[in-house]
Formats: sequence, C-alpha cells, structure tokens
Amino acid sequence: QVQLVESGGGLVQPGGSLRLSCAASGSIFGRNTMGWYRQAPGKQRELVAQISSDRITNYADSVKGRFTISRDNAKNTVYLQMNSLKPEDTAVYYCKAFTMGYNYWGQGTQVTVSS
Repeated sequence: QVQLVESGGGLVQPGGSLRLSCAASGSIFGRNTMGWYRQAPGKQRELVAQISSDRITNYADSVKGRFTISRDNAKNTVYLQMNSLKPEDTAVYYCKAFTMGYNYWGQGTQVTVSS
C-alpha cells in the first residue's frame, strides 16, 4: 500500500503562484511515476503533469510554461510549482503514484484562483 498526502492548496489571485507538495509513504520503491491531476466542477479529471523516476516530465498543453513538476526521491515527495495562475486552473488537485502496476491517489487539495 502507498499513502499520498497533498498539501499547499489555497486561494490565490490571478497571476499568482502556489506550490503543491505530495508526500508518499508505504510500499513505494523502485521505478515509479508520480503525477498531478485536477478535476474542476462538472469536468473530468485530467492530467496536469507527471514525472518518472528518471525525471522525465510530461505536461498538459494548458500548463506548459507555467507549471513545473519536480521530485525529491530521498524524501519520496513530488512538487508542483504553479505560476501565472488563471481562474481556469481552479480545481481539486490530486497526486497519483503509479508503482508496481498499481495506481494510488491522494485525497486532493483545493486550488482556487480568483480575485
């Protein structure tokens, strides 16, 4: 089992920044892919960014150039630095770990971009 705990969400004005963190614990080892997804009201959950054990990254087109995903393997933690936030970035952000053939999800953290 893998447990994921997100933190760092909140209310921010358009153009502002936030950094999300996701701490993983439990049976996470070896090669794995960590990712951030988001789900806005009335919409499907979508991939925001993901990063492999080798730090290969992938981003949704809507966040390229504004968001940066990174990881600290020693701490089993993945980060999402979000800059130039827009109202359309408002959503619940979820951390996901893919390891040993299984997906694990965090509980989500709310990000609201509003003036």
